[in-house]
Formats: sequence, structure tokens, C-alpha cells
Amino acid sequence: MTMKNSKFSISNRSRQGGFFHLPNDNMVKTIGVATLLCLVCSIIVSGAAIVLKPQQVANKLLDKKKNILLVAGISDETKTVAELFTQVEARIVNMSTGEFTDAVDAVTFDQRKAANDAEYRVALDKSQDIASVGAISKYGNVYLVRDGDDVSKIILPISGYGLWSTMYGFIALESDARTVSGITFYEHAETPGLGGEIDNKKWQASWDGKQIVDSQGKPVLSLVKGGVTQNTPDAEYKVDGLAGATLTSNGVSNLIKFWMGEDAFGPYLERVRSATDQVSAVTSINSEKG
Repeated sequence: MTMKNSKFSISNRSRQGGFFHLPNDNMVKTIGVATLLCLVCSIIVSGAAIVLKPQQVANKLLDKKKNILLVAGISDETKTVAELFTQVEARIVNMSTGEFTDAVDAVTFDQRKAANDAEYRVALDKSQDIASVGAISKYGNVYLVRDGDDVSKIILPISGYGLWSTMYGFIALESDARTVSGITFYEHAETPGLGGEIDNKKWQASWDGKQIVDSQGKPVLSLVKGGVTQNTPDAEYKVDGLAGATLTSNGVSNLIKFWMGEDAFGPYLERVRSATDQVSAVTSINSEKG
């Protein structure tokens, strides 16, 4: 009788007090509280993501600008990133024609993101995809560093698969669209101390002055095993390979050849080289006449 009265008392209290007056070891209450906590946490996380998204986008754009300035060799501790970036002009190029276009906004367009958008995505077949990127955007970001009215450097985004990850970075070229003036990688998951040496500033500095294309305009710059010296044949087209990181080295070589080639920025760079050669020819003729 006592046990029955006890059960009746608990049940009666539950009916009178509601859900939160159930005993703590009650299965219904345990599941209910857990569900409620999950719901509240989900709302908080979702709300935070929505509130913080503009700041995250702004931080991502700021980081992108920092890397562009870094590879361009532009620095001044007395100025903000925004102030320094006034020296850089963002443009959009049509990858297939190599011509500049205003089809999308040059400041906000992200070719990395666009490569996954059906509106802009251009799939690559196996023979084209030597950098293992799968697809590219039909429009590409180009950043021009100006010295007055003249372009002094051309900065292009690059990416390609290494050993463990896709490596993302920027390469800076001199105005001749042939000579490397800088390279940097801002995102990858290569092995620290091996493939991760693509972050090594000394190694990155060894790229300065290298030539990306041969006399026929074919992309030939690549990483090679062993050290590259002045006595190395065709040293201007070679960069020291990463010790113990053959696959990462191959990945870097492949991404350079891809992005500088005909399926990516090649048509644009060829236009720049042709224009530069024409100006040089005219200058030479005028000098001879003078």
C-alpha cells in the first residue's frame, strides 16, 4: 500500500507541477532537457554565425589583401592595409580570351569560390588538369601594381594539389609577364618541415628573377632535385626542390605550369608579353633613328 501511494504521489505531483517537477532520474525529463539544451545551443550558434558573418567576410578580404601586398613587396608600418592597397588595381580577365572584362565586380569577385559555381565553373579534363584542381572559373582575378601610369607588377592567384592538400597562393610577375618577382602560399596542409617548407621565406626568395616561360612562351619553370646554381643548365627556369618532399615539389611545378599555361592565365600573359615586345621594338627603332 505504501509503494502504491508513493507512485501515486509522484504521478500526482508530476501532473500538478508539469515537466520540470518530474524526478531528475525520469527518462522523459532527461531526454527533454537534453533536447532543449541542444535547441538553445543551436539557436545561439546560428545566431552568432549570422551576426559574425560580415566580420568574417571582412577579415577574409583583409587577409587576402595582406598576402597580395606581401607578394608584391609593398610594406610600410606607418600605413594601414587599406592605404597600402591603393597602389594595387584589381581587374578581372576572361580566361579563354585573355582580355579584361567588367562582367563581374573586380573587388568582390572570388575566382576560387566561383570555380564551384555552376554559372562560372569550367570543368577540366584529365589532360588539362595537371594541377589537380578539378575546375576553374571562366573569370580570373588579376592584381596590378602601378608605378604612376605604368604597371610594375602583375599578381595572380595560384593553386594546386601537393601531397596532402590543395596549396593556395599568389605569384608576382614583373611587367614583362615573364620574370618572377615573388611567390607566397597562404593556405595548405603539407607536412611541416618537408612540404611545409613552401612557407620558408628563404626558399620563396629563391624564385626572384626566375623565368616562367621559354623563348616560345611555353611555361617551363619547375622545381628540381638538388641545388640550383649559376652553373646549372637553364638555371633561370629552375628552382630548388623541397628536400624530402617530392610530391609537394611536383605539385608546385604543376600548378605553375597550369596557371601560367593556355588553360588558365596563359592567354592574358601572352597578350601582355606581345604588347611589351611591341613597345620594346618601337623604342628600339626610335633609338636607332635618333
